Amino acid sequence: MMNPWHDVSYGENAPEVVEGIIEIPKNTRAKYELDKDCGLLRMDRVLYSSINYPANYGFIPRTFCDDGDPLDILVLSQIDVVPMCIVESKVIGVMGMLDEGEADDKIIAVAANDMSVNHINDITELAPHFIKELQSFFEDYKKLENKTVHVEEFQNKEAAIKIVEQAFKDYQQKYPYGGK
Repeated sequence: MMNPWHDVSYGENAPEVVEGIIEIPKNTRAKYELDKDCGLLRMDRVLYSSINYPANYGFIPRTFCDDGDPLDILVLSQIDVVPMCIVESKVIGVMGMLDEGEADDKIIAVAANDMSVNHINDITELAPHFIKELQSFFEDYKKLENKTVHVEEFQNKEAAIKIVEQAFKDYQQKYPYGGK
């Protein structure tokens, strides 16, 4: 069986444009996660708080991070993207975050094939209120689980690309044979 983490390309134009695999559509309270062993989508939980994901959420294939997961990506689009859809995603920034004290960066990208957002090239072009919404969501969505999330800072495209490149290298080191 194919595993999207290990068997899908991260894209020909990476690290500037990557393939994002969506796990969670925007505007939902369901927390879906890739089952790393079988490659299917598993419903982890319904969010305890009455808030919805502010963007399409997923991961970049063939990446690895300190938390043992692929690198997370938020893909901005005018639509709610269905789970397990591959979205060509232009990297525009990163949200540095600590989840229960562990680093858990979120790459911020725009859907390359969505004309309503693909003109955006850097996180500095996003509305300041939207940045506050992202921060608020991630700091609040686990509060009712008595868990702590702290958003450290938002950084530009250049910083995000370095994080993506490092996640590619870390994947190669962890899985020199592509997860096999």
